[in-house]
Amino acid sequence: MPLVSVVMPVYNGELYLAEAIDSILAQTFTDFELLVVDDGSTDDSAVIVQAYEERDSRVRFFQLERNMGGGDARNHAIAYATGKLIAQMDCDDVSLPPRLEKQVGFLRAHPDIGGIGAGAHVLNHDFTTLLYNHEAQREHALVAWYWFMGYAFLHPTHMIRRNYLDAIGGYEPGRRICDDLDLLARLLHHTPIRFAGLPDCLLLIRKHDQSKFRRPAHIEHEEERKIKRSNLERLWGEAPEASMDRLFSLRSRAKLGWAERRAAKNDLRRLIDAMIAHNWVDADDKTLLIAEMNRRLEQASPRIWQQFCHWRRHRFPRLFPDTFQIYQ
Repeated sequence: MPLVSVVMPVYNGELYLAEAIDSILAQTFTDFELLVVDDGSTDDSAVIVQAYEERDSRVRFFQLERNMGGGDARNHAIAYATGKLIAQMDCDDVSLPPRLEKQVGFLRAHPDIGGIGAGAHVLNHDFTTLLYNHEAQREHALVAWYWFMGYAFLHPTHMIRRNYLDAIGGYEPGRRICDDLDLLARLLHHTPIRFAGLPDCLLLIRKHDQSKFRRPAHIEHEEERKIKRSNLERLWGEAPEASMDRLFSLRSRAKLGWAERRAAKNDLRRLIDAMIAHNWVDADDKTLLIAEMNRRLEQASPRIWQQFCHWRRHRFPRLFPDTFQIYQ
């Protein structure tokens, strides 16, 4: 049985599907299977995958009778997967050749880590324009922190040990939006999983008119807020709307007034303590998280104060080295 099962749902993906499959078959690590699930496509996606299945035994093809959504399609593949490691892949992206090798190598060297992500380049439809780089957070505490504050790493870069996915029943059945956000929260809340991220860029993610990037922003925002409210209630026993508003303002890097900034600082301290209490992170991670909290609050500060903090951090130690040491 292969060590890695790569899961790829497809819905009307004929335009870029072959390139995505080729990128997996060209991996430098070869002990894998590729499970492609046609999620009720109406184009020639099924024909393309069947052609690959006929000529490469590592490709396994499954077809759903109707469109079920990405989460259910991934669950279908995972149910038939034989690997101990489950890697995610989208049908319009490209995995760079060393992706699986580097992720497997890290997990072999770190048996305490249950899931790993990696950096990615997000490009336009034909890969001619780099839109932005997405750097992966390397420490588990920051992965958990960025569940509230953004994305620690993008979903198609995930590789997770099978036993953790089985423990929570995989993706939430019927969920079509924010299935990756929900999955990560349930892993953090119901298992002792610890994550890591590789700094390497191992995936090229394509942004085009049919991709998930084109979902109506307000629908994505509302679903994200709903999921985060539910998990804040798990951590705090409540989810005040004012706190939710401040967390989302920080997530979008909006500027806050002084009173709101003080309230946001209290929210973040409470969040850090709750994450430790519920085993999302370890107590030893508190210093790292407080440093990240201060950095985010500085970004949210009025511009003049932000400039002063920057000057103080970079100039004060050189001007008054003895004094600076006293306050470390």
